[in-house]
Amino acid sequence: MAKRDYYEVLGVPKTASDDEIKKAYRKLAKKYHPDLNKDNKDAEAKFKEVGEAYEVLSDKDKRARYDAYGHAGVDPNAAGGAGYGGFDGFGGFDVGDIFDSIFGGGFGGGGRRANRAQKGADIGIALTISFEEAAFGTKKTIELNVLHQCETCHGSGAKAGTSPETCPTCHGTGQVRASMGFFSTTRTCDACRGTGKIIKNPCDTCRGQGLIRKRKKIDVSIPAGIDNGQRISVRGQGNAGKNGGPAGDIIITIQVTPHPIFVRRGDDVLCSVPLTFAEAALGAEIEVPTLDGKIKYTIPEGTQNGDTFKLRDKGITHIASRGRGDQILSIRVEVPKNLTSKQKDMLRAFAEEIGEKNYKEKKSFLDKIKKYMK
Repeated sequence: MAKRDYYEVLGVPKTASDDEIKKAYRKLAKKYHPDLNKDNKDAEAKFKEVGEAYEVLSDKDKRARYDAYGHAGVDPNAAGGAGYGGFDGFGGFDVGDIFDSIFGGGFGGGGRRANRAQKGADIGIALTISFEEAAFGTKKTIELNVLHQCETCHGSGAKAGTSPETCPTCHGTGQVRASMGFFSTTRTCDACRGTGKIIKNPCDTCRGQGLIRKRKKIDVSIPAGIDNGQRISVRGQGNAGKNGGPAGDIIITIQVTPHPIFVRRGDDVLCSVPLTFAEAALGAEIEVPTLDGKIKYTIPEGTQNGDTFKLRDKGITHIASRGRGDQILSIRVEVPKNLTSKQKDMLRAFAEEIGEKNYKEKKSFLDKIKKYMK
């Protein structure tokens, strides 16, 4: 029976990119994989056909020969055929290698032994702290559920006086290899479920898992200067490892509560300060809030709306070095509303008395209008 065109097998045009070929192969390989189609000979045949097509079209040189000469250009048994780069047909081709590179070992490839020491899983939590705690640092006690090694069986999963046995099916690897004509694949061992061990007498405490979940309290130091969304790792306090592996970590994501007065910008603190017209014009000594408490600050006369003043070293502690940021005072001149008739008359008299000479920005703006909008 003549072979089908490889592009037709993958359902892609001859102009398909490498990514399009890989995507098509992923979809079809998953669809026809033997683990998902047990005892389905038709699926097994299509799986082989898809693998053969991808093995050629994913290789730049082989694809070029195939495009030029068809199947004869890549068939080692054809006259003048270039073959598969030294393979005896597909006798040496392990489709598990393709699955490892594309699916990351998702179908059991890679041959990693199941009884190798494994690090425990990390635990992620969110921790909310105040604006001041983020600025100066703090200590917190967190409480969470953590997997510990079972004290009854010491992590073996077997009842006292017994021990796990090496799985006779996979010989402790947790994986079994199956040959299907030209191809060979690896999959998780059904007998031991990938653990490489058989526990005939499970521990009553952990039911053969080797791990039990316990509530745990941990003291955490939050460094001064930490910002919203940053993370802290508490090493070795996460879930227990397997087969003698180290425990995982606790990954803490910091959430900082917004402050009613301050806004953080880097390590500086912004504070909007409202002034009356009289305070801005005449100058005034005002009370200003800071992270260290209230202080007195003198506003110079003639202060304009939007002017800023810097309070050095009144900001956030630098997390990676010494010192602190600054506090920036942003002035907001408030215009009074709901004036009485008397107050309005007084302001008109004031405006007439002062004239235009003290309003330099307004005079500059009016000059520009005269110049550019004649």
